[in-house]
Parts: sequence; C-alpha cells; structure tokens
Amino acid sequence: MSAGEIRVAIKSDQDIVVARQRGRALAAELGFSSGDATLIATAISELARNIVSYARKGQITVKMVNGMDRQGISVIASDEGPGIPDIRQALRDGFSTSGSLGLGLPGVRRLMDEFEIASEPGRGTTVTVKKWKP
Repeated sequence: MSAGEIRVAIKSDQDIVVARQRGRALAAELGFSSGDATLIATAISELARNIVSYARKGQITVKMVNGMDRQGISVIASDEGPGIPDIRQALRDGFSTSGSLGLGLPGVRRLMDEFEIASEPGRGTTVTVKKWKP
C-alpha cells in the first residue's frame, strides 16, 4: 500500500470492516501511534456505519494531508442519502435516530482533531475529519 489515497465504496457491513482496516493501515504507514491509528479506525467505522444505516451507500476516502509543518490523515465520508435535517441536533451527545449506542457524530468529532459536516436534505451528507500527528 502506498501513502496516497484510499477509496472504499460503502454498501454493507463488510465494506465498513474493509474501510476501517485500510484506514488503520494507512495511519500506521504514515507513522501514527497505534493509539491514534485506533482512533482513526474507530472514526472511519462510525462514519461508514452512518452511511450504511441512513444512506444505504456512499464512499469513504482516506488520504494523507499536509498542513502548517505537520502531516496528518483526512477521512471523507460522503453519500447521496436523505441528508441530515438538523445538524445541530445530530451533533448533540446522546442523540440517535436509529436507537444505536454507537459514538455517532459527536464521538467522531471528539476522536479527531478537525471536523466539518455539510448536509442537504434530499441530497446527501459529507463529513470531513482530520487527525494530525503530534
């Protein structure tokens, strides 16, 4: 595997596992600690689970990013599902429309260093998160 960009189409639970494994492998290749690689893999898992649960299909893209004298990893989860009608509510701890006990979007936001979300009802959602190496 080269430190470039990984794209995984998400349609099933098996795809979630593949995205998680590939993201963890890239994080390790980029020199992240095993703890940070686990946090990144967990964020990928949560984002991919949201795609399967709410949009049925989408994509996870994981890639190396460079910033002000630092290197990191970016995870982009995108779908063309129903979108999120109330992003503020979806980012509240404990909020779940599926009744799941997963970390959800608030958990992903805590695991990563940067978090952005764009969603339009009827058009889909894109969540972009980044983790920087210390």
